[in-house]
Amino acid sequence: MIFTAQECEIRATKCELAAEVLRSSGRLRLQVTGWSMLPAVWPGDTLIIDRIAPHEVAKGDIVLFGRNTRLFAHRVVESDDRTGFVTHGDSMRAADAPVAKEELLGKVSFVVRDGRCIEPRRVPRLPERAVAALVRYSDIATRVVVGVHGLRRRLQVPTEQD
Repeated sequence: MIFTAQECEIRATKCELAAEVLRSSGRLRLQVTGWSMLPAVWPGDTLIIDRIAPHEVAKGDIVLFGRNTRLFAHRVVESDDRTGFVTHGDSMRAADAPVAKEELLGKVSFVVRDGRCIEPRRVPRLPERAVAALVRYSDIATRVVVGVHGLRRRLQVPTEQD
């Protein structure tokens, strides 16, 4: 995907703003647009991200990091106290390039979906791993899964609690 200079500047500003909010308040709410963490995180979910020190990050945590004017929330698959972390989007085919400690912005503490606050699991359950594998290797399956999920969300009837 090619971006204009203005689009790159806007993206960089958003990353800087997110980092500044985390540094100053310790917490950030961020709405997800991508599919890289299906099914743990869906497009439209809101992430509650808390500032965290690099030494507090554990394998399986979903962390937020900034790179090349973009923000990523991916799962930690490997951690090294000296060099940083290796992360991987659950539904991505390959791991990310190593994440330097300086790129780490925070840890996803909660996923807000349909008015519920969900604490992310460090180890996805078997059905979640199966869906991730399915969308990892099939673009058609990804579109079907995301489409069905979006349709389900739109068709939900509000309850008396809403």
